[in-house]
Amino acid sequence: MKKAAGTRLNILQKAFELIYEKGYQTTSIDDILATTQVTKGAFYYHFRNKDEMGIAIINELLKPTLASSFIAPLQNDKNPIEAIYKLIHYLLIEDEFLQVQHGCPVANFTQEMASWNKDFNDALNDITQQWIKTMAAAIVKGKEKGQIRDDINAKQVAMFVTSGYWGIRNFAKLENNKKVYLSYLKELKRYLNTLK
Repeated sequence: MKKAAGTRLNILQKAFELIYEKGYQTTSIDDILATTQVTKGAFYYHFRNKDEMGIAIINELLKPTLASSFIAPLQNDKNPIEAIYKLIHYLLIEDEFLQVQHGCPVANFTQEMASWNKDFNDALNDITQQWIKTMAAAIVKGKEKGQIRDDINAKQVAMFVTSGYWGIRNFAKLENNKKVYLSYLKELKRYLNTLK
């Protein structure tokens, strides 16, 4: 059983890397098989089809990553304005996995799959809503502590920040240059300071 679980995880990890670089629709099962060096039988033992594997990537790889990299920093910091800025700065500038030329994995999946596959849409919406709810909850705590003005709508701020993050990821992907992030980060800091 351990070997089967290891094979499944290997398929998910290698397939994710391929999909992140090439896109979901242009990555074939044959590409995945060549990269993972598993047989078609082994692939179909673990997944009925490519879409089932894609949903597993979202639920088993992206969701835990979101929890540790996108959500935990917002839950652990005492100042939500600083936490939001530090998180976005880290994701754009410092994170070594998120490559500028490939954009945001969740945004990429959303653009490719959400409009025509309900299961993908539901899984991706769940991830996105978790991030928005966590960010909004941090903002509410900041309001309660007097760090953020009372008239601020926490959900609107969270939606605005996440939308900006996805958007700037796409701009940088087009230009293949992290310099695009710098003007966004400067404006994000200015915006967040208006919430005080």
